[in-house]
Amino acid sequence: MPRILVIDDEQSIRSTLREILEYEKFRVDDAKDGEEGIKLAREHHYDAILCDIKMPKMDGIEALSQLMSFSDTPVIMISGHGTIETAVEAIRKGAYDYIAKPLDLNRLLVTLRNAMDKGKLESETRLLRKKIGMNYEMLGESQPMNGIREMIRKVAPTDARVLITGENGTGKELVARHIHALSNRSDGPFVEVNCAAIPSELIESNLFGHEKGSFTSAVKQHKGDFEQADGGTIFLDEIGDMSLSAQSKVLRALQENKITRVGGEKEIAVDVRVITATNKNLKEEVLNKNFREDLYHRISVIIIDVPPLSERLNDIPLLMQHFIAQYCNQQGKALLNVEDEAMEELKNMKWTGNIRELKNVAERLVILCEGSVRCDDIRRYANPLY
Repeated sequence: MPRILVIDDEQSIRSTLREILEYEKFRVDDAKDGEEGIKLAREHHYDAILCDIKMPKMDGIEALSQLMSFSDTPVIMISGHGTIETAVEAIRKGAYDYIAKPLDLNRLLVTLRNAMDKGKLESETRLLRKKIGMNYEMLGESQPMNGIREMIRKVAPTDARVLITGENGTGKELVARHIHALSNRSDGPFVEVNCAAIPSELIESNLFGHEKGSFTSAVKQHKGDFEQADGGTIFLDEIGDMSLSAQSKVLRALQENKITRVGGEKEIAVDVRVITATNKNLKEEVLNKNFREDLYHRISVIIIDVPPLSERLNDIPLLMQHFIAQYCNQQGKALLNVEDEAMEELKNMKWTGNIRELKNVAERLVILCEGSVRCDDIRRYANPLY
C-alpha cells in the first residue's frame, strides 16, 4: 500500500486529505509543521509527500530544501497563499508540482499518482545503473591494476582515442566501459562492436548504416553504429580482425568525423569518441600488410595494455570472492567460503583463459559445492591446464 506524508498546519486540511487518501487505498501519516514532517521523513519511507507552504516554525519552502537534501521522494507543494513566484521557486528547489488551495481533488489524485510513477521509475533506473556498475566493476589491488586505473583517470576526461591491448579474457571491454563512465560523454551512448563477429561483407552496413534499397535485404533505412554512438563512445572490439576495406572506411570516418550510409550520398557528421581493442600485435599486423599503418596511428594515441591474470596472481582471492558472491546471490544460495589452501591452489593454476576462465570456475564451484570450497574441489572442478 503506497504511503503518503501530509505536512500542513491546518487540522481540517490534514483530516480531509487523510479521509480522501485512505479511501483511495493510501496509507497516510501527517505532521502539523515542517520540523515534524522532516522528522517523519527521516524515519520512514514515503512514496510521496504533500507539503503546505505557509506554516509556523518552518515554512514549506525551507522544509522542501531539507527534504531534497536527504530524500528522493517526490514532494507536491500545496498552498492557499501562493503566487506565481512562489510556485516557480518551489519547482526550482525540486518540488514535483504545485497545487493551489482550495484543492481540486481530481487533480491532486492524478498528480499524486504521476509523482509516484516518476519516483518509482527513477528508483528503478538508479537500481539498474547500480547493477550495471556492479557488473562492470574493476577489481584488483595489484600494481598492474593500479597503473591501469591511474591511466584511465588521466585519459577518461579527454577525447583522446585509446587502443586497449591484451590477451583474450583479460577484461579489455571493462577498461573501455570505465573510460566511458568517467568521461564527459558518460550520459551519451556506449556502442560496442565486435569486429570479429561481423562478416566482412556486412561490416560497412553495420558501422555506417544503409539506405532503403541499397542492397537486396535493405528493406528500410538503417542507422549504423557510428550514428547510434553520436555524442557518446563507440568501442571497436577486436579491430585487428577487421578487413582492409572496412579499415579504410573507418579511417575516413576518423579523419573527417563524417560517415556516409551504404547506398547514400549525403555526408552525416558524427561526434564520437573511438576506443578500440585487440588481442593481436598490431605493429606486426602492419608489417604483414594486414592492418593499415595510418589507421594504427589514428587509433593509438593512448595505448593501455591489460595484463594477463598470471601477472596479477595476488588479485585472484579478491576476484574469486567477488564472483562467488555474485553467483551465490543469483542462484539464491548461501555464500560459499573458500578455504585458504584452496585459494592458494587457485593462485598456482595456469589461467590461460584469464579473468573469463576464473569467472567460469567460480560459477562451476557455486553450482557443484556446498558450504565451503576445499583443495579437492579446486582439483576436481577447476580443470587446470598445466
